[in-house]
Amino acid sequence: MIELEQFLSENAQGDLLPWKAHEQAMKDFGLTCGQVEEASLTLNILPARYQRNRMTITTIHQLKLFQSKVAVIGCGGLGGYIIEEMARLGVGTIKAIDPDIFEEHNLNRQILCTLNDLGKPKAKVAQKRVKAVNPAINIMAVVKPFSGENGVELLNGMHVIVDALDSALTRIELAGCCEKLKIPLVHGTIGGWYGQITTQLPGDGTVQMIYRNCKEAKGVESMLGNPAFTPAVVASLQVAEVCKLLLGLGTPLQKRMLFINMLDMEIDQIQIGETV
Repeated sequence: MIELEQFLSENAQGDLLPWKAHEQAMKDFGLTCGQVEEASLTLNILPARYQRNRMTITTIHQLKLFQSKVAVIGCGGLGGYIIEEMARLGVGTIKAIDPDIFEEHNLNRQILCTLNDLGKPKAKVAQKRVKAVNPAINIMAVVKPFSGENGVELLNGMHVIVDALDSALTRIELAGCCEKLKIPLVHGTIGGWYGQITTQLPGDGTVQMIYRNCKEAKGVESMLGNPAFTPAVVASLQVAEVCKLLLGLGTPLQKRMLFINMLDMEIDQIQIGETV
């Protein structure tokens, strides 16, 4: 649309598009926030909300993030931070999957949980939060449990999957679905002062190797609990992995795992193979 391109070019401040101009374009041309964002990025004009990204993420990369689709399985401790950070980063489509509602014990660590949200579905609260933070993002709330039976249907078409589950057995099912669909999986788990993260690329079978001897559904989180800082740290590392995968930058944690010990401030790395 030539008129839209002209409007965006004329109302840009240098190479940045201020929010007021973004809103005006939506009104004048009858477009969604996301449609204006994509048009702006295609013209190499960066929506001003991302200006602090650009020394690390180019405008071309920002467009690629906007055109990416990521599913987050779990919208609680890890998932809430993951969704929040991806929305602020500018990942264009987020599918938030969680069957649960917020409960009082979630208030200590789950960033999406407030007193007013107790009893509400976590995925729906995540959707509302993203719309408030970055209305250009298309967020889909799925209030149903992930399983091996519905996994292929839920995850088909995604570019990256993020594991924010609290069940080892469901993680194995998730990893299997990702292998079947040939989609990268960023795995993270937390408990007390500790966390771990790895990235499974198609064909690796990494998560299955990690949990192959697991007999319990729940992990150490059920014994150690989680303070506020543990999910924030591990979720941020997971989002960094997602960003790298989507943009083809850096070196992913393929066949490697980080063990994070915040009590002693130590980070260890191991190779994932027959010894895991």
